[in-house]
Amino acid sequence: MAKSRNKTRSQRQLRVGEELRHVLAKLFERESFHHPSLQNANVTVTEVQVSPDLRSATVFVMLFGSGEINEVLRGLNQVKSFLRRRAAEQLTLRSIPTLIFANDAKLETAAHIDTLLSRPEVVRDLAEDNSGDTDIGA
Repeated sequence: MAKSRNKTRSQRQLRVGEELRHVLAKLFERESFHHPSLQNANVTVTEVQVSPDLRSATVFVMLFGSGEINEVLRGLNQVKSFLRRRAAEQLTLRSIPTLIFANDAKLETAAHIDTLLSRPEVVRDLAEDNSGDTDIGA
């Protein structure tokens, strides 16, 4: 499901995903986990994508501060039944989707693109393109 991030989703999928995101964000904010990789982890839920049949949900998370994202993802996958039960207490859904945790690398991708765009040869090429613009519509 992680590969289809740009696929159009139904209003129901979007609504359930957003409700689940809010509930999980509150749980990460308030709960203390006994799993070693989650004890000091600052996890943020950026997006939740629910499958069309509402049976599974990919939870995209970002890790702020220290820690290894792969260890945190392993920890989250080990406590996902606990998180699912806690979410079921707060949501009014017939069934709660199975949670699948994934790294949200949008911030890292944006930083990489920013680094590429600030390279001297790219700045030079962009400056050359802008100086050669002509006003065709005049």
